[in-house]
Amino acid sequence: MCPAMRPDEDDVPLDGMSGDELFSGRDGYTYSDYIILPGHITFDAQDVTLDTYVTRKVKLHLPFVSSPMDTVTESQMAIHMALYGGLGIIHCNNTMEEQCAEVRKVKRFENGFILDPFCLPPTATLAEVDAIKHKHGFSGVPITDSGKLGGKLLGFVATRDHDFVKDRSTVVKEVMTQQLVTAPEGCSLEQANKILTDSKKGKLPVVNKSGELVALISRRDLRKNRDYPHASKGASKRLLVGASIHTRPEDKTRVAMLVEAGVDVVVIDSSQGNSRYQEEMVKHIKATHPDVQVVGGNVVCVSQAKNLIAWGVDALRIGMGSGSICTTQEATAVYHVCKYARKHGVPCWADGGISNVGKISKALACGASAAPGEYFYKDGVRLKTYRGMGSIDAMSKGTSADRYFSTDAAVRVAQGVSGAVADKGSLKRYLPYLSTGLRHSLQDMGLQSCEALWAALADGTLRFQQRTSGAQAEGSIHNLLHAKKKDFS
Repeated sequence: MCPAMRPDEDDVPLDGMSGDELFSGRDGYTYSDYIILPGHITFDAQDVTLDTYVTRKVKLHLPFVSSPMDTVTESQMAIHMALYGGLGIIHCNNTMEEQCAEVRKVKRFENGFILDPFCLPPTATLAEVDAIKHKHGFSGVPITDSGKLGGKLLGFVATRDHDFVKDRSTVVKEVMTQQLVTAPEGCSLEQANKILTDSKKGKLPVVNKSGELVALISRRDLRKNRDYPHASKGASKRLLVGASIHTRPEDKTRVAMLVEAGVDVVVIDSSQGNSRYQEEMVKHIKATHPDVQVVGGNVVCVSQAKNLIAWGVDALRIGMGSGSICTTQEATAVYHVCKYARKHGVPCWADGGISNVGKISKALACGASAAPGEYFYKDGVRLKTYRGMGSIDAMSKGTSADRYFSTDAAVRVAQGVSGAVADKGSLKRYLPYLSTGLRHSLQDMGLQSCEALWAALADGTLRFQQRTSGAQAEGSIHNLLHAKKKDFS
């Protein structure tokens, strides 16, 4: 019998256990301690939708969020997470200025209508154009009479205009292109795309009736819209990005700077979220920056979650040391906290211990959604540095001691370790592998969406089966002299 279907006869029992039955005891289960029984398949894996709200207001096409660890998420990770439909959280183990710079890189990567392009006056030099390209990666700069957005458009400087000019003190008015193709204010992206295609230009200035620059459109950005149709974007059509903070008083300044940089989600990164420090920070952010979504935590029990929800968080992170790299249990906590939080409309993230597609699907099946820095070689294996944010290395590098209230401690006690993990390769290959695997997992359960999964969890039609230690051993690779697992190709 398919466990996702109720029996026609009362005397035929359902297979396995419901979530309430599995997690009703006092035992703490990991994702390895149980399996999810299959359901009835009536659709293709490609028809499974993975859309989910990761905060009260932020909806993603993929339920993947990268960790705010200093060896995991900076701008490049966050950009690719967003392009593929997830969300990246920029770590705060750095200065406020450095973190805000990483956020701006994400927000400027793909803009649709670029509403704050870098502009220069006609008296600017090519050296200033070079500086913009070096710092921000933009090779084309509109020239206005004021040198700012809103000024009268006078010309445009692209690489082809000055590539062979050796004297970089040359003023831009001597080399800029003055015969420009422009779009009128109010045009749509589709109309702008047609103008760009017909004119064969790389950039398209948008001007009002007075000839003043109001926006800029890039062919590259339109191409990205085509190549990444499910990218995570906000109302301004810019990529979504999150950033972590701690709970010290100076982090209120950090939040204000992040909001100015365009951050969409703020994650309060603490090993134990049920504290007066987090209460003060949550209430401050919600009162001062009401449009920013606040993620609180970490928590592992309902009593912690109850306080954070009462303080006003928009999402919760579940897990205290449940990851492979932290030393301070996991499925049980996710189930109970998510069950409580869902009643209050608060999404939850399963933080830590999510190492493969199976565990991702099991975390989702418990009611949650969630999901690695520079690599090096050792003994011929490509590795990545990887450390818990409570490790001595992380606390020594930057500000992560704040999240463990250890900044002024004479002796720092490690709540994590440093190490290395095998690099799984480019996100361009790994994220599609994860999303495809997750779709197959939901197909096996006979459920076509995350919402259907959580509905089945709530009404008991999603069935679980506990595994003994012997079952876990039999279910893994055994009795082989040598085995090599290849996740994807």
